Amino acid sequence: MTASSALPAPHDTPLDLGGRTALVTGAAGGIGRACALRLAAAGAKVRAVDRDAEGLEALAAAAADIGAVEPLVLDLTDLDAAEAAAAGTDVLVNNAGLQLVRPIEEFPPDVFHTVLTVMLEAPFRLLRGALPHMYGQGWGRVVNISSVHGLRASAYKSAYVAAKHGLEGLSKTTALEGASHGVTSNCVNPGYVRTALVEKQIADQALAHGIPEERVVAEVLLQDSALKRLIEPEEVAQAVAYLCGPQASFVTGTSLVLDGGWTAH
Repeated sequence: MTASSALPAPHDTPLDLGGRTALVTGAAGGIGRACALRLAAAGAKVRAVDRDAEGLEALAAAAADIGAVEPLVLDLTDLDAAEAAAAGTDVLVNNAGLQLVRPIEEFPPDVFHTVLTVMLEAPFRLLRGALPHMYGQGWGRVVNISSVHGLRASAYKSAYVAAKHGLEGLSKTTALEGASHGVTSNCVNPGYVRTALVEKQIADQALAHGIPEERVVAEVLLQDSALKRLIEPEEVAQAVAYLCGPQASFVTGTSLVLDGGWTAH
């Protein structure tokens, strides 16, 4: 039997993460919450990391009938704690993020530092914590929630764009180092997702551009998108699930773009 014929047929490959532990950051809401629920439904024990204790409690309650979610209240700027939290992880989803829309000359240096810490240095430390276990068992999945801004820049988002571009490089390096250990590493790159983070951006962009909020989505956020709608968190979670499944075992070091045609220009 050849290696290719040993692979299960596509219709026989539902996502089964039974016995696996998945860590999802920024899990209290938005994309992270959707990913935590999707992975729990696939049988994983989900370590849900966020600094929002109330949001994590709501997540655990929502997951009660579908799978196991272990809430872990953690501020990712505590890098040592982040690394320790990732020990024993089979699936790592680096999702946590924050955003501030300001011109570079007005961008607060402390906020720039925090954005890079949470969105780039913390994923590095989480990888340090997770990879020894993944390497030891010869299997692991790393999914980094990047963005169209990991591939393209936008004005007034210097910290976010810098962090996402850095995450792309970190993901590719992880893919190269992890390949011989059965570990894949990929980015998922959505356009604007219907989350609280984007809702806040709408207000910030309205102020920055001097237009009403109702015009921001069509004229600013989705100006370069062929599909004129926000993507839903559950759609991003399905992309994450695909990258964790057996049919994606040869997919590594790449970026799965869900941007409604933005980068097709």
